[in-house]
Amino acid sequence: MRDKTPNPNTLYPVAGYEKEIYVKPSLKNPNIIVGDFTYIADSDFESHITHHYEWICDKLIIGKFCQIGAGVEFIMNGANHQMNSVSTFPFYTLEGWHMTPPQKADLPIKGDTRIENDVWIGQNAVILPGVHINSGVIIGANSVVGSDIEPYTIVAGNPAKVLRKRFDDELISLMLKLKWWDKSIEEINKLIPVLTCSDLVKVKAEIKNILE
Repeated sequence: MRDKTPNPNTLYPVAGYEKEIYVKPSLKNPNIIVGDFTYIADSDFESHITHHYEWICDKLIIGKFCQIGAGVEFIMNGANHQMNSVSTFPFYTLEGWHMTPPQKADLPIKGDTRIENDVWIGQNAVILPGVHINSGVIIGANSVVGSDIEPYTIVAGNPAKVLRKRFDDELISLMLKLKWWDKSIEEINKLIPVLTCSDLVKVKAEIKNILE
């Protein structure tokens, strides 16, 4: 197993186990873009994306090496109802009602949902439309994320609130400069001792040496 080269186009990265998949090779919808080695603890990623209607043209964009727990849901802009009128009822979507669809400008469409790299999304979290989740974020189980999250931040709750930064500003800056997720498989394998080290003073020194 250790002699194999990691392959981002492998659907099942754990031999003999089909309840965890690399997302990228499973995709069918062109408005869903996911980077290499991002996985979900399920066998069907697109079933976790709701209200993703073609006419709205919003995208779900997820970077590399993200870890998505079981039961996570990505709610897209099609879930939003018109809020600038006296009724929010979507007559136009239901049979028999005489309403033409509202203009996009009349709907609270919040744009693409973007999740950067090496983000851990805990089990049963809900990601609301249009949020931007930066690299290195950890999202607690059962959280509801409705606003942008800064890099290397831990959030939890409904609505998700910042618990703390994972590292000091200097280490966060170094990690964002390192961008380990964009390196080759060979380079990442060499970096694993640094990426998995709990001695953050040592990690900081190692990354400074790498970046010099």
